[in-house]
Amino acid sequence: MKRKKRLKEVETDIKHTHEVRVRFNDCDPLNVVWHGIYITYFEEGREAFGRNEGISYLDVKANGYVTPIVSSGCQHKLPLTYGDIATVETIYVDSPAAKIIFRYKVYNQKKELVCVGETVQVFIDDNGVMSLTIPQFFMDWKHRVGLI
Repeated sequence: MKRKKRLKEVETDIKHTHEVRVRFNDCDPLNVVWHGIYITYFEEGREAFGRNEGISYLDVKANGYVTPIVSSGCQHKLPLTYGDIATVETIYVDSPAAKIIFRYKVYNQKKELVCVGETVQVFIDDNGVMSLTIPQFFMDWKHRVGLI
């Protein structure tokens, strides 16, 4: 039996940083950011990345698609507490498949690594059908940023 060759995914230099102030309601009774909030920080970083690159959720929607998350994960290194200002670095991972992969690094004010994570999104068209090919508008973006 032959193994299917995996598509190569490559972390790029295309990244964006975004600052997030830790809100009171982000924290648990121990005064540290609750672990589930980091996914929200990833979303804030992803939205800032998209606005900066011209591929925001609104841009995707204007092209007839939505990009739901199908996979997410994070690893916690250090805590954040109420009032901290975190920096979320969002890094685009290039893939030949019809999906969008982002990696995240969250730093505290001392520039210490607090959390790392990754999300994977797919393209769903206006009819609710998952695209098996990369939509043209996203191929145009990849061309514009020098990936193809």
